[in-house]
Amino acid sequence: MPILDNIRVVIVNPIYGGNVGAICRAVANTGISDLALVAPRDLDMLEAVKMACAATHVLEGRREFPSLAEAVADRSMVAGSTARLGLYRSHSQSPREMAPKILEATEAGKVALVFGQEDNGLSNEDLALCTHIIQIPTAPEFRSLNLAQAVLICCYEIYVASGLFEPSQEKSPEAPSEIRERMFDLWRKTLLEIGFMKEDKADHMMLGLRRILSRGKLSGDDVKIMMGIAKQAAWAAGKGKKTADSDQ
Repeated sequence: MPILDNIRVVIVNPIYGGNVGAICRAVANTGISDLALVAPRDLDMLEAVKMACAATHVLEGRREFPSLAEAVADRSMVAGSTARLGLYRSHSQSPREMAPKILEATEAGKVALVFGQEDNGLSNEDLALCTHIIQIPTAPEFRSLNLAQAVLICCYEIYVASGLFEPSQEKSPEAPSEIRERMFDLWRKTLLEIGFMKEDKADHMMLGLRRILSRGKLSGDDVKIMMGIAKQAAWAAGKGKKTADSDQ
């Protein structure tokens, strides 16, 4: 996806292969494919492949650098994610606040999203290379996030802000009033016929049914299904009555 091609996810000194694999899956979920590892430890690559699932192309295409400076050398914006507080981290912004700025930066240059190792996060020396600081909102009594979770949250906010996601659309248009009223008339007759309600309570009961069916949009297909159920219920009630009469 061109708008996301200029974004690189950088992991500094990752310890666990499983986390690296889960990160591959997270970035692939959100349309990013550029992953860089800075001086990774002795990673369990079998675990990485297992956790990457169908995102092994990101794992196989990863780049490795001896230092963070080299991993971000060609990046105009370097946004580091941190859960720790302190003087050099007080100007942080949430992933949602940063997402539009990151996307804007990709129009003129390249961006790096930097995450620290699992046990200690980013050091002050790492943060010195960052132009922006990201802090994911969490409960104050427990700030630490799993590394792959942190990557997913940040990449998700960028993907949503990009406008690339197209939600599925209802194929059947919303039912017009005329068809909805035909449905309610049919249900009124059926509910009276099967003995669910009496004529003197019908108006009250139908208001309740209308309220229930008005809590969401009713498509033309929805109305057809509801009318089909009403017709089948009336048919079944009539058949049962005939059977009972013939047994007498």
